[in-house]
This record gives sequence, structure tokens and C-alpha cells, in this order.
Amino acid sequence: MLGKCGLFFTSYRGEAQVFQSCFQKLMVGLLILALLAAPFALNVYMTSVMNLIFIAVIGAVSLNLLTGVCGQISLGHGAFIGVGAYVAGQCTLHGVPFLLAILAAGLITAMVGMVFGVPSLRLKGIYLAIATLAAQLVLEYVFLHGGELTGGSNGLLLEPPNILGFSFDSEARMYFLLFFFAAAALLVVSNIMRTKYGRAFISIRDFYLSAEIVGVNLFWYKLVAFGVSSFMAGVAGGLWAHYTGYISGEQFNIGLSISYLAMIIIGGMGSVIGSVFGAIFVVLLPEVLNMLANGLGGFFPDISHYLVALREGVFGMVLILFLVFEPEGLAHRWRLIKAYWKLYPFAH
Repeated sequence: MLGKCGLFFTSYRGEAQVFQSCFQKLMVGLLILALLAAPFALNVYMTSVMNLIFIAVIGAVSLNLLTGVCGQISLGHGAFIGVGAYVAGQCTLHGVPFLLAILAAGLITAMVGMVFGVPSLRLKGIYLAIATLAAQLVLEYVFLHGGELTGGSNGLLLEPPNILGFSFDSEARMYFLLFFFAAAALLVVSNIMRTKYGRAFISIRDFYLSAEIVGVNLFWYKLVAFGVSSFMAGVAGGLWAHYTGYISGEQFNIGLSISYLAMIIIGGMGSVIGSVFGAIFVVLLPEVLNMLANGLGGFFPDISHYLVALREGVFGMVLILFLVFEPEGLAHRWRLIKAYWKLYPFAH
């Protein structure tokens, strides 16, 4: 008697599952256990890198929902993260509990994002990108000239997060907090893509005229995409602010927006797992360059100066190489690898 080979579904509900097989559930469970045990095996430096990756994952998956899934290009994502950072910072400085401060950061950033998302009804493509770039520049000005609200060029100093009397005042403690929020962000976006909102976003991205003809309210769904994306960006900003303990307007410039855009391009547009791959790649790239400079420093004493100067150039070159040779991102390569091994040795 021959058994089943591959995955077979008898309902749309089964096909729309986040984890479609027992093997996937097992692997995800093992990955979660490994991540939960990681702080006990990693040193402080590596734990701090993992914390930065978790924050980047939240920001990247939020932008991917807007740009990769809904097709609305945004060059103001870094500024939206900054809004969340300042809101959460001001809330905790005035005695608001940390979790409520994070919620407030998400809600206010969502409102700001929806205001700047209004032009998306009339603007598309490069024109929408320019409109969001204008939002980036406007918010940058507010950050630097906000007086006591933003601290101006001096910024704001913050205390570590505190939940019910428990202070997250070390890298290991922050690791578990940031891991929880990153996992929640991935789960939320994965489930949104399974709903009618996710299907509407994809239809708008693929062909908005057909979507409008079949009854999709373009303005409403675009506004929702901006709102949800900005909410998660605000959460990422609030977490970043309390993790670093310092907020300054220079942190949320156009370079940060481009970095997040690079994450979803490198990882894979419209893919949740691609957001994770892109965040890991972009966060680890400077660390790899630093390790390379330290390793070669004994043979070439001045190489560290050259690598630091070439860091932005290397980042741009990597982005161009992905656009040319892997335009669908690392998520596409991951799918090909899985497809190859699924029926090995018969896969071809």
C-alpha cells in the first residue's frame, strides 16, 4: 500500500494554515526552544546583537505588510519608528506603565501613519514614495525642533523597561521581552495575510483596477495597511527607545528608512519569513565587516579604516547584487531549498 507523498488539502482552511504540516510545527517548536535557551549560551555581545535583530524584525515585517503585501512604497518608515520611540519615551517619563506606553506609541504612530497615508488614494508608485519621503523630512524636523517634547538635539534619556516591578535592566532580560514582541509581530502579520484584509492588500498590489471593480474599497484598505504598519513601527520604536535608553532625532533619519526597505528587498517582498531573513542579514552585515576588519588587522593595520569608510558602499553593492541576481529575495531561495529536499533524491 502506497502512502501519501507531499502535502494534500481537502479544504481552504487547511491550505491557509500558518503551519501546514506536523513537521513544520515540530521544527518551529524546536526553533523556539533553541531561541529561548540562547541567552544562557551566548555572551553579552551576541545577546545584544540578537536583541537588535528582534527589533529589526518587528520593523521589517511591518514595512513588508505595507510595501510587500499591499504594494504601497514607503520611504518614511524610519520616521514612524521615531514617532513611536518619542511617544513611548514621553509616556514612561511621565509615569505611564511600560506596556501602556508601548500601546500608546503604537496607536499614536498609527494615527500619524494614516494621516500621511491619505495621499495613497491619489498617488501610486514613485509619487507615493516621494510623499512618504516628505513625511520623513517633516517628522525629522519635528524631532530636532520639538523642544521639551523631543528634547531637541539633546534627545531624551530613558530608564530600562519595568513590568509589574520587574526591571529589564540587562541584555538577557531584554532578550526575552524583545523575543516575545518579535514573535507576536510575526504571528499577527501571518494571520492578517490569511484574512480578507490580507487578500484585499494583495489584490491592490497586483492590480488595483480589478480589485476596485470587484468591490475592494481601495482607500479604506490602503488606510488600514498604513495604520497597521505604522502601529507595529511605533511598537518597534518604543522597544528600541527603552532598549538603548536614549532617543535622538539623528537615529531616525532617511538612512534608517532605506535600511528597512533594504531588509524587505533582500529578504523577499510580501513574505513574512523574508522579513526575518532580511532583518538578520542587514543587522549582521556591519558585524561581519567589523569581524573581518579585526581579523585582518594584524596583517593590514589600516584595513579597519578602509572598511569603515566602505561600509555604506558595501551595503549598496550587496543591495544591487540582490536586485540583479536574487530579485525575489532570500525567501525565494529558501523555498527552492525546501522544494529540493522535499522529495530528495527524486527532486529535480
